[in-house]
Amino acid sequence: MGNASEDKVRGIVHSTESFGGADGPGLRYIVFLQGCRMRCRYCHNPETWSTEGGTPMTAEEVVEKALRYKTYWRNGGGITVSGGEALLQIDFLLDLFRLCKKKGINTCLDTSGNPFTREEPFFSKFNELMELTDLFILDIKQIDDEKHKALTGFSNANILDMATYLSDNGKSMWIRHVLVPGITTDEGDLRRLAEFVGGLKTVTRKEILPYHTLGVAEYKRMGIPYSLEGVNPPTKEEVTLAREILGTDN
Repeated sequence: MGNASEDKVRGIVHSTESFGGADGPGLRYIVFLQGCRMRCRYCHNPETWSTEGGTPMTAEEVVEKALRYKTYWRNGGGITVSGGEALLQIDFLLDLFRLCKKKGINTCLDTSGNPFTREEPFFSKFNELMELTDLFILDIKQIDDEKHKALTGFSNANILDMATYLSDNGKSMWIRHVLVPGITTDEGDLRRLAEFVGGLKTVTRKEILPYHTLGVAEYKRMGIPYSLEGVNPPTKEEVTLAREILGTDN
């Protein structure tokens, strides 16, 4: 029999950011969890893919560190959990967000939705997590399913299902879309995405994130071939068009 501390769920934390200003309302403490199944061609954090490595931490340890910055959490600030893909560690998320709610901390989950399923045991856990989460930031990478598979290695059917489920359950969402020339800039795809997002009832913010090449050096360091070699960031015109179609807030 282990003692109480040994029995605690531990999240595998890749890194943290003390003053995040873009991932949820206000200034936030951001926890990046280790591990992701998707292999998005433009991912700028390939070091978070592996489930190995990282720092094991309990919810109490994370909150203790985060609370050092509480005085800066104005305008609805709090804790955001990102990744990697945070939903792969849903048991830890539940522990963390339960503790956050006990302490009155605003909670935000930044996710691609890839692990979402209505099958058990995940679905019951997700329903509890929904109640504990103030805001979901959902990254919809490509609206076309076949193109999504080519971009990430996975279907988007369950991701779109998750967005619809959050909407049906009244959960506040931000929607993000990374704009990659030749991959996610097709006007028809953008209009389909706008139509889908327009049908969601609880989206409070929409963002276009222009593709950048800041992660290329990390691929070289890790010896991973970079499949978008030679792809440049989108032009100002491409960004403007995408933002007009989606009706974004940025």
